[in-house]
Amino acid sequence: MIKKLFLILPLTLLANDNNSTKTKSGELLYIENSCNACHGNYGEGMGSAPRLIGQKEEVLLKRLKALQKGKTISPFGGIMVSFAKSLDENETIEMSKYLSKLKKVENPERYDNEYDPSDDGSS
Repeated sequence: MIKKLFLILPLTLLANDNNSTKTKSGELLYIENSCNACHGNYGEGMGSAPRLIGQKEEVLLKRLKALQKGKTISPFGGIMVSFAKSLDENETIEMSKYLSKLKKVENPERYDNEYDPSDDGSS
């Protein structure tokens, strides 16, 4: 029994290592990096944060790569440099793919639907 444990344990650890190197989905990266805080839950843009829905994958990839090099076209874009630099090459591609597939949400009351009136309203 102990011999089996010593054989199985390294294989389990190896399998977990392989899973940890997988690239996260663009949606998960969007959420984990709190992109929605400025760009909106649906990429609709808010304030000075640009709209992401309707953008082509190539354009988004180009912009993310420029930000990773510290290049921004907006006075407010500096904040994006650190977010973009936190993405590796595969994550940058996944994020661009995800963002390019965002669709306009037709329900204008979408935030009201997500809001729980019984909550205290704090963030």
